[in-house]
Amino acid sequence: MRNEDKRLKSGDEGHLYNLRRGQKCFVTGLHNDNAALRRRLLDMGITKGVEIEVRKIAPLGDPIDIKLRGYELCIRKKDMKGIDIKVI
Repeated sequence: MRNEDKRLKSGDEGHLYNLRRGQKCFVTGLHNDNAALRRRLLDMGITKGVEIEVRKIAPLGDPIDIKLRGYELCIRKKDMKGIDIKVI
């Protein structure tokens, strides 16, 4: 099984793109070499400690619809690779 296809269970740590529909997590950190992308993610409310729920996944797997801070956001899978999480 490829690393990006591994399934996370409650208490596991990984990246946001590893979650399946309906799973929830807390953000534990952001790591990204692209300063503009990091700033954009922070501006959209993806900060350390925020709770995120995966709502929908597009038929081909990209983009993914997440819910955080009372609103829904569609984000590309490649942008999710820089978001570290802990599953709840």
